[in-house]
Amino acid sequence: MSLKMADKTKLWYLENFNLFSNLSKEKMMELNSMINDKEVKGDEPIYFANEPSKNIYFLKTGRVKITKYLADGSEKIIAIINPGEIFGEMAYLEEEKRTDFAITVEPSLICAVNKNDLSSFIEKNPELNLRLTKILGLKIRSFSERIEDLIFKDADQRVASFILRYAEKNGKKIGEQIFVKPFLKHQNIGELTACSRQTVNYILTDLRTKGVIDFDRSKLIINKIEQLRAFIS
Repeated sequence: MSLKMADKTKLWYLENFNLFSNLSKEKMMELNSMINDKEVKGDEPIYFANEPSKNIYFLKTGRVKITKYLADGSEKIIAIINPGEIFGEMAYLEEEKRTDFAITVEPSLICAVNKNDLSSFIEKNPELNLRLTKILGLKIRSFSERIEDLIFKDADQRVASFILRYAEKNGKKIGEQIFVKPFLKHQNIGELTACSRQTVNYILTDLRTKGVIDFDRSKLIINKIEQLRAFIS
């Protein structure tokens, strides 16, 4: 059976998710039939708090922020989702209603799968359950590390620790440097590290002056990773 170009593109994206990378072509096509693609503009909601948790999402391109709103109405970013990552996964863990918001940071291509359809698919392909459990475990570990940073590190160390982890996860190593593109807004980094935008700007500028990093609005370059690690410890 020949595939349309749109289906081939969708399969290519699915194959580049770690969760599905080792599935057979037949299983990939079965999964492909369950998934709905959607192009979403920047700063558009994917789901809201308190709405039913029906779908699990995979980000193909763009970026998504996971947020909560505080009692005073201010927004608190709790995670940034990058291409190849899963979000809304609490639906799979029997969450009845959303407890957070998912909003695009920039134009994004998102695929959604109904939680019941995914559960049935995983039951027939139990190796996926182990991979999904590992992915969720790594997410929990990442949140735990951020909580430890908030408790035990000062602002300088928190920001440095965040950009190091972000670069190691999303960057590309070329020689002794790590390149991250696109980079985050200072306001977003501040919300993720409990710092003001001005504090983040001061810390990053100081690290750039010392030659440890370089950055502009579109990218981050870590020049001296060991010096950055020493700055954190």
